[in-house]
Amino acid sequence: MEIYLMQHGQAFPEEVDPERSLTLEGENQIQASAHALRRIGVRFDLIVASPKKRARQTAELVARSQDYPDSDIKTTETLQPTAPAQEAMAFLKAYGDKERVLLVGHLPSLGEVAAALMSEEGKASIQFRMGGICRIDVDLLETGSGQLQWVLNPELLKLIAKDSLAGR
Repeated sequence: MEIYLMQHGQAFPEEVDPERSLTLEGENQIQASAHALRRIGVRFDLIVASPKKRARQTAELVARSQDYPDSDIKTTETLQPTAPAQEAMAFLKAYGDKERVLLVGHLPSLGEVAAALMSEEGKASIQFRMGGICRIDVDLLETGSGQLQWVLNPELLKLIAKDSLAGR
């Protein structure tokens, strides 16, 4: 299984928007990331998001770029900011038949899921940035079984998307 971990895009501060919706910059950031993923041939069999609005909006923007129905996006509390990594891994086991799964969530939980996938001790570090994405491949959804394939930060994704966005 290819597991893609993506941090949501830039959101408004809670004092401005209690639901913390994506800002216009955050929407543009995710659209560029989504275009870049499509351009490099990344397609998802399953898209899963935290129930928080900024994560759902991020998942929806990526889904639309892939003609993936919004109604098929799964939401789970296991991708909340402080959810234990083992809960997200247990959630994923129900979808073991999927080849490419996108998880859209928050820090610190995304980092903890990545660490749990790659290290039995849960001691691995990936620097997540809003709108960035990484790919970890696993044969079994067990702690320490994953191998990091790549990490793309938002700036690289924007460069990859540049030509396809120019025609918009």
